[in-house]
Amino acid sequence: MTKGFFIAGTDTGIGKTCVTVALMQEFKKQGYKVAGMKPVASGATMKNGVLRNEDAELIMQACSEPTDYELVNPAVFELPVSPHIAARQTNQTIDLSEIKNCYEKLASKNDVVFVEGVGGWRVPISDDQNMVDLVKKLDLPVILVVGLKLGCINHAILTHEAVKANGSALIGWISNCLEEEYLFPEATIDTLKEGLESPYLANLPFNSAANAEHRFQGLNMLLDFGSL
Repeated sequence: MTKGFFIAGTDTGIGKTCVTVALMQEFKKQGYKVAGMKPVASGATMKNGVLRNEDAELIMQACSEPTDYELVNPAVFELPVSPHIAARQTNQTIDLSEIKNCYEKLASKNDVVFVEGVGGWRVPISDDQNMVDLVKKLDLPVILVVGLKLGCINHAILTHEAVKANGSALIGWISNCLEEEYLFPEATIDTLKEGLESPYLANLPFNSAANAEHRFQGLNMLLDFGSL
């Protein structure tokens, strides 16, 4: 049976894509056939007449087998704004059923599928739906990414509480070191271990490599995901 995981974040710009790709690479090393999705993406450029989001392309390239971009990122918008605003500007609707259909196609051909969210936990995708509705539609357990930066303890605790309150299964959290000069990362992680009532799964250390092949290396796995 295919395992799926939803990668949520404490905020935008905290490294959800880096963690998603690092997890995909780690699972491939363990012999799993892996695919990934960024179902909703705002902020894209036109390539050969179609919109492409950079993060979604990185996830697509990390898949075990060649995968159509449209399956990885079925809802893509040019403007780098909240998805519900971007969709409104182009008179489009983000269709959760279409996203689920894409997920199921990927799941049918892979052992594991990682689905990266957009922005934070409750980013709107329409006037009456947000990312929580997508998680529930896909019925996936959540992995929370905490980007280590000033303010992350508060953001992590609040997001953790929100995920639990929304009834989603939160299987654990991963720290991602965003800044080389961040003060006291170990103390921050220790504080979050005490404050978050879910397992600490892994750490992605700071990596300044510009080459995508190396940028996502170094994930320190603390638990065996195969047992989840």
